[in-house]
Amino acid sequence: MSNKIRLKGITWGHSRGLLPMVATTQRFEEMHPEVEITWKKRTLQEFADKSITELAAEYDLLVIDHPWTGHAAAQKMVVALDNLLPNAFLEDQRQNSVGKSYTSYNFEGLQWALPIDAATPVAASRPDLLAELGISVPMTFEELLALAKMGKVAFSLIPIDVLMSFYMFCCSLGEEPCLNSDKVVSETVGVHALKLFKSLADHVDKRFYSKNPFMVYEDMVNQDDIAYCPFAYGYSNYSRRGYGRRLLHFHDLVTLEDKGAMTSTLGGAGLAISARSAHIDIAVKYAEFVASPVVQTTLYMENGGQPGHLQAWKDEEVNRRTSNFFQTTLPALERAFLRPRYYGHMYFQDHAGDIVVNYLRDGGDELDVLEELNRMYKESLKING
Repeated sequence: MSNKIRLKGITWGHSRGLLPMVATTQRFEEMHPEVEITWKKRTLQEFADKSITELAAEYDLLVIDHPWTGHAAAQKMVVALDNLLPNAFLEDQRQNSVGKSYTSYNFEGLQWALPIDAATPVAASRPDLLAELGISVPMTFEELLALAKMGKVAFSLIPIDVLMSFYMFCCSLGEEPCLNSDKVVSETVGVHALKLFKSLADHVDKRFYSKNPFMVYEDMVNQDDIAYCPFAYGYSNYSRRGYGRRLLHFHDLVTLEDKGAMTSTLGGAGLAISARSAHIDIAVKYAEFVASPVVQTTLYMENGGQPGHLQAWKDEEVNRRTSNFFQTTLPALERAFLRPRYYGHMYFQDHAGDIVVNYLRDGGDELDVLEELNRMYKESLKING
């Protein structure tokens, strides 16, 4: 027993983040009795905030947020997987990417993590509450706003999610943010995006300024005042029988003006391997196991995971177990915007949301908001490894 190969992993503390890693570890250890893997969980905010450099010094296996990819590439604290995994396996991963999930961990031509989890903001509803109201699931922004004015709509208003939603409004109006070095977005689109966003946020209860996406879903399943969430990072757990007090159904996003369905900001999680691990070869074998299409479609998904492999998203049994979560939200994943991953963007991501939150809560001049965002954006471009 003392001769076992021991690996430590870090993931985030939700059923979707922890349980599939524990389940796949249990099976991997049964197949490889000489290996022992232990997992530690951290909060969702720590998941987004704590530097890969810090985590890679302590853990062998890291479940990471893809905006860290540029940082990881610069610091070389995680290993590029290109020469460690079979070409055929990586090609299958690329071809079966859910939207840009695989690409999100590719930087400077190298693959720094495997997309074991895929997500983007999608819509969620309480079908029972909408039925009581005699209202259908909103299809347009105007219908959404009308439902919000009835006090039946909520979404996350914490800074990181507000920033991702601001990106979503910009993309949905036809302009992706952060495309040049002078400004986050044009004044025309930026002002329009902020005004639309505020018109909706003005009708959301203030308690949601402290709730992340899965806290919004917890609120929806445990209380009976919110019937619809128009955009929050999807959690298929809440569409599974028995997980919550009430079942949520998930949907594609509403249409905005004449632009078609809205385009949200890609999320998800990848499995990376520390360059400091003493057992990189074994860690790679485990990563390959977790990301394989068979495990993603069965063991990973069955234990609360939200797979990153397209085969799982299209699987009939997977969708039967999740009230068609994957089938109905896949179009949103395929459209989703891949946010910037340059080295300094984490600085911008960590602070810019506060600027938009202050505007949504307290009001103000949209041009002043954009000016402050631009100043911070230009500062972030000067940060390098």
